[in-house]
Amino acid sequence: MKPPYIAAATVNLPTFTPSPQPSRTSLHYPLHSTPTRITLTNSIRVPFISYCLNSTTTDSSTISPPQDESSLQNLLPPVKKKRKAYRRLRPGEAQGITEEMRFVAMKLREKKLKLETDKLDERESEGSDDDDRTWEPELDGFLRYLVDSEFVFRTVERMVDESQDVSFAYFRNSGLERSESFAKDIEWLGQQDVTIPEPLFTSKKYVKYLEELAAQSPPLFFCHLYNIYFSHIAGGQVIATKVSEKLLEGKELAICKWPGDPEELLKGMRDKLNALAQHWSRDEKNKCLKETNKCFMYMGTLIRLIIMR
Repeated sequence: MKPPYIAAATVNLPTFTPSPQPSRTSLHYPLHSTPTRITLTNSIRVPFISYCLNSTTTDSSTISPPQDESSLQNLLPPVKKKRKAYRRLRPGEAQGITEEMRFVAMKLREKKLKLETDKLDERESEGSDDDDRTWEPELDGFLRYLVDSEFVFRTVERMVDESQDVSFAYFRNSGLERSESFAKDIEWLGQQDVTIPEPLFTSKKYVKYLEELAAQSPPLFFCHLYNIYFSHIAGGQVIATKVSEKLLEGKELAICKWPGDPEELLKGMRDKLNALAQHWSRDEKNKCLKETNKCFMYMGTLIRLIIMR
């Protein structure tokens, strides 16, 4: 007997009915000599959307099939590649830093000659007879030239020998050293009852400037080093020989003696400097070219001491 408080419950369970098998229909085409049978299957087909249209578009002519990536690239305008700009080489840059400095020196020389020509034309227009005067070398001026040159060369060579920078080792024992040669000529003149003067303030100022460059910027120091030897070989020796012929009865000076061909010795230094400068930046090279002007200015001051009265 069931309890009175429990009511009967009826649950309607769903009944499973297997889906009917798809029916097959055969079609015959009498036009063919051989009967062809095509079997159709009544199966459910899922619709496939090939591409979407804008809801506002009603004209079917605007529908176009999607294009692949290659065809799209062909429709785009060609991309113009930016032209790479190459820096214009400075005169002599392909041969090395020493050739660049030579072009700067030639330009300075042409500028100096132009100034001298303009001054000569100005004197001629004013009727001045200063151009008839000739400057003759003086023994006191030549001695001062030797003293100041020895002071500059001795300081430069000492800095090259004592520097801890490995790049300075390339210029040691080059055969171009001149400080001892200048000292010998000064000693010989001192035996001729000539008072040996002290180096001038301008030479001391130049030496101090070289010491600062050797500590702060070796490339700039090497620029002065090369130009000092170059100016001495190219111009200093010629002037010293002429002075010796006029004042010293043609005595062969020690500064005109070399352990080898001075041009070959200078070429050796030139090759080393060019090889070393390949590791410098373009900015450092440009600064060296500017230093060339200062070097020739100081060396010109030394040369003018010969005609100092």
